[in-house]
Amino acid sequence: MVEKLSPKGIAYSLAIVAGVVYIVCAIFVAIVPTWTVSTFGALFHGIDISKIARDTVPISSTIAGLIEIIVLSLIIGWLFTVVYNNIK
Repeated sequence: MVEKLSPKGIAYSLAIVAGVVYIVCAIFVAIVPTWTVSTFGALFHGIDISKIARDTVPISSTIAGLIEIIVLSLIIGWLFTVVYNNIK
């Protein structure tokens, strides 16, 4: 019998990973913005995201985005685990 996953553990794990990825992305945007926009354009199937990218990103927007990604990751991780545990 497979043990059930911990909703809290999965939610925290996803939030930590997503938060770290977000911080790394923010660092790349600050250091090499042109390369970052070009790379993300490739990730989005060649869509030109340079038209919607900002020249500079204020620290307040970066912090707000980090909070958003952590909260969303907590919710999604918890929801995923609850659904997974109930499917079995």
